[in-house]
Amino acid sequence: MKLWGGRFEKSTNRLAENFQNSIKFDYRMYKQDIRGSIAHVRMLGVQGIIDKKESEAIIKGLEEILEDIEAGKVELKEEAEDIHMNIEMLLIDRIGQTGKKLHTGRSRNDQVALDLRIYLKEETYELVSLLKKLNYLLKDKAEENKNVTMAGYTHMQRAQPVTLGLHLLAYYQMFERDIDRLCDCNKRMDMMPLGSGALAGTAYNLDRQMVARELGFAVITKNSMDAVSDRDFVIELISCCSIIMMHLSRFCEELVIWNSYEFGYIEMDDSMSTGSSIMPQKKNPDVAELIRGKTGRVYGDLMSILTVMKALPLAYNKDMQEDKEAVFDAVDTVKACIGVFIPMLDTITFKKDNMRKSLKGGFLNATYAADYLVKKGVPFREAHESVGMAVNHCIKVKKELEELTLREFKSFNPAFGEDIYEKIGIRV
Repeated sequence: MKLWGGRFEKSTNRLAENFQNSIKFDYRMYKQDIRGSIAHVRMLGVQGIIDKKESEAIIKGLEEILEDIEAGKVELKEEAEDIHMNIEMLLIDRIGQTGKKLHTGRSRNDQVALDLRIYLKEETYELVSLLKKLNYLLKDKAEENKNVTMAGYTHMQRAQPVTLGLHLLAYYQMFERDIDRLCDCNKRMDMMPLGSGALAGTAYNLDRQMVARELGFAVITKNSMDAVSDRDFVIELISCCSIIMMHLSRFCEELVIWNSYEFGYIEMDDSMSTGSSIMPQKKNPDVAELIRGKTGRVYGDLMSILTVMKALPLAYNKDMQEDKEAVFDAVDTVKACIGVFIPMLDTITFKKDNMRKSLKGGFLNATYAADYLVKKGVPFREAHESVGMAVNHCIKVKKELEELTLREFKSFNPAFGEDIYEKIGIRV
């Protein structure tokens, strides 16, 4: 019989039961569920809501269940629906009637909100740790390559010379913002909802602050209806994950381009590449491509939970069970992608000579020429036009700017002098 089955005369239809069960994915919150239950029942004992000896017996039972789950001695049952009911039924089987007092003063609605917040707080810390590890690597790579010059692009057109270090540090800044976003997201996740009941609080003299302190929450939630129906923290975390994936995808896109024969800026390590089943010469950047592809998967998780939540009335609705698969998948995907991106980046060979060769051609020194004229007192728009005409002339006569004679330069603007060649020389 179900723990909630008192008012039912029929057992649940097998199809309906299988359709609703969440144990196949929420099992991963067993530690958080037991932690939350221990804090809750300890508070019940301190408050005199249940006998202190009963509280201690329940805590002991829960600790033993945790040990047995981690030792692989427990088989979780689908008919128990979810991780919360599984653990409660295990407790009752082990310690008898006293176990039935565990759920005093709480609902599965506030219980699952608690478990999910604890779980996602821990996952957020892990994501931050991975991003910091990636940024340590980026900082080292940027330092190693701070003097390696290469062509910088805008609109995928040659623009100005930059250093490889500068280019890598652009991604460092992106991931720094990701870290900030995750830390900020954690502030709204760090709220303890237990004590909200199903939606209207409880009739018991609960000490919510005690539970919050034991579980390491900064504050308690203020509104019981909002506390059980809020999934903003889930949406926000998946949004953070989506932005992280977007940054990884942009980086991977550039690595794929740089790895091409046409660019030849990098070579992927053999350990991070795959071959072709038909073309023996191929060495494909599949890891980078797959990270790029998985970005769409995380975007889908975000759209999924936004759509689930968009029309739900207060308070809890079963629709909200869909939050876990989406957020678990998003977090798992990001962790896996960062985890493989770090060794991929660390083993890349940067072909510095090819990067330097890319500085030849494409008029990367045109902005230098315009700046030269401005420093000679020429208004910027006039300088821009003069250099633009010089570039147009070069294209027609198949020359680079530095190959023009001084007479040719002066035909576009009389402010050009002998020192122009020094100013537009690109140092490699």
